[in-house]
Amino acid sequence: MRLQRVDVAQALGTPSRFDAVIDARSPAEFALDHLPGALNWPTLDDEERRLVGTEYKQVSAFEARKRGAVLAARNIARHLDREGPGLAPGWRPLVYCWRGGQRSGALALVLAQVGFEVSVLEGGYRAFRRHVVEQLGNAGDALRLRVLCGRTGTGKSRLLQALAEAGAQVLDLEGLAMHRGSVLGSIPGQPQPSQKHFETRLWQALRTLQADRPVYIESESRLIGRLRVPEALLARMRASPCLRVEMPEAARVALLKDDYAHLVADRAELHRLLGTLREARGAELVTHWQALAAANRVDEVVATLLATHYDPIYLKSMARNFQHFGEAAPLHIEDGSDSSLRRAAARIVAEEAARPGARPTVPPAPAPCTRTTE
Repeated sequence: MRLQRVDVAQALGTPSRFDAVIDARSPAEFALDHLPGALNWPTLDDEERRLVGTEYKQVSAFEARKRGAVLAARNIARHLDREGPGLAPGWRPLVYCWRGGQRSGALALVLAQVGFEVSVLEGGYRAFRRHVVEQLGNAGDALRLRVLCGRTGTGKSRLLQALAEAGAQVLDLEGLAMHRGSVLGSIPGQPQPSQKHFETRLWQALRTLQADRPVYIESESRLIGRLRVPEALLARMRASPCLRVEMPEAARVALLKDDYAHLVADRAELHRLLGTLREARGAELVTHWQALAAANRVDEVVATLLATHYDPIYLKSMARNFQHFGEAAPLHIEDGSDSSLRRAAARIVAEEAARPGARPTVPPAPAPCTRTTE
């Protein structure tokens, strides 16, 4: 039997030693958060876990373990029946559950008896989560952040993508949070991850960044949708040099209409979302915006939203929270087209390369997350 236990440092320090990461927790636990790249092979599903837990509390630990053993054996057999034919004798999985105890232990034991080289994560997901929280406690301390500032609709998120394509390092918080950051910023068909999974995605992205090269990041508030940016990273952003992105108003309106095309097409949803601004902007103004939208005067809706809502809030927030906003160098972009953004990204990369002691730009690595908007 080939079975060993490894701690978090060993597991995360040499991930190539494992052919797969197997999460033995229930689907609901897995959906909340999991190790990067993990596959879910539940030893107990959600209902089975509830039943065993209830029996443990109301009957006895012995009876609960008997029931759990029967259910676990059936589930493990199904996993092996489904996945086994494609697994070679030298397959090396890392298996974990909540605490690295019975659920991962049962699955690992069977896999090891088959002849696979199985490792069990000591302390399970709970140990991994502690590691992530600890690492995010000093998130970005060693990084040379460059903050892209600019009013709503100036293409900051698109510019991040262009910078990544040009070989620069980027940290796309909105992409990781799957939200554009504003009241209207939810992405159709893409619910935000849990807070824990957002933090795992962020931790994973931070691990890929090199401390001796600049990292471009968009200015963000404390919340992106319903998700909180870790305080350490937020503080680091607010103390970092800024680059002020500027774009003509007509181009901003066109860019926002493109990014929010789903709201332009769904007037009922746009009407509802505008209504959420009633407390902040007053019933009269919001009713006026809703009337413009109903009359298909979308350009006017966007322009007045920028002038009376987004721009004043953004400029006030930046001046208050970002130490170097007042001295930020302007970057003028003609419009939100790919060609304009590529030219802007090339200018940024060239200026950075001209700095004394700057490292040359390297070819872009695969992005840590996928954005479908902005």
